[in-house]
Amino acid sequence: MYENLDHVVLSFNRESLLLLNACIALIMFGVALDLKIDHFKYLLKSPKAIFVGLISQLILLPLLTFVLVYSLEPSPSMALGMMLVAACPGGNVSNFYASLSNGNVALSVSLTAITSSLAFLATPLNFMFWANQYAPTAAILQAVELDILDVIITVVFILVIPLSLGMYVSKKFPNTTLKIAKPIKGLSIVIFAGFVVGALSSNFDHFVNYILNFLALVLIHNALALTTGFSISKVFQLGQAETRSITIETGIQNSGLALVIIFEYFNGLGGMAIIAAWWGVWHLISGAIISWQWSSRPSFAVR
Repeated sequence: MYENLDHVVLSFNRESLLLLNACIALIMFGVALDLKIDHFKYLLKSPKAIFVGLISQLILLPLLTFVLVYSLEPSPSMALGMMLVAACPGGNVSNFYASLSNGNVALSVSLTAITSSLAFLATPLNFMFWANQYAPTAAILQAVELDILDVIITVVFILVIPLSLGMYVSKKFPNTTLKIAKPIKGLSIVIFAGFVVGALSSNFDHFVNYILNFLALVLIHNALALTTGFSISKVFQLGQAETRSITIETGIQNSGLALVIIFEYFNGLGGMAIIAAWWGVWHLISGAIISWQWSSRPSFAVR
């Protein structure tokens, strides 16, 4: 039964895929309305914290995900889903959770901006590199004949362009931005949440049949991500505020981007899609729990 997920394909038509693409693009546009050039300049102001955050998310998380896959040996499609999620940039709610956690919000926003901007290269390169190091997942990549250039173009259209456009609108039309920022972000998140629920409900039998398999994997994987961010921050002796932000940034992944890639290039492969969809639900819960715990505890920033 565990391996059967590799042969399950979740039902998803072309119109739904276009809607998902538009939804992720709208989410990134909404995120970018809060971004300023200064958030990228934060790299110069606090290079150590930025460096630690990027190492945690772009290098350690994909590496440790590979180790986790190699150790637990999930079905190949589920393993591939875990690797893809780990290769994605930070999720859009990480900044909200960083604020709620008394974390360093400027650092959180800067990391989201930088990882999202780098995603057109970092996501496909990380994903394909680690997936090709594990024979079962490498076999799937070979079967679908995934073209890295196609993935790069997709990420540019749904992440980089909306991000750039949102920053342009924010700079050129600040008054308008103040009026539309919250409604756009709220609407995009509601649409995406409804989209995930709809995808799961239309494939409810698969969801129920394999719930124990993917539920445990996502919980362990997300815990690994959060622990990675927290641990590397402690190793580099960052302040509590920075540690909290990097922990959340590493644990909140853009699973929406993962779903786009899965339905665009893997035809909705069951194990991958269910892992990514449940990540999209669970990281909101785990992030909320951690943020609630930290919200009542003051933090200090790095000196």
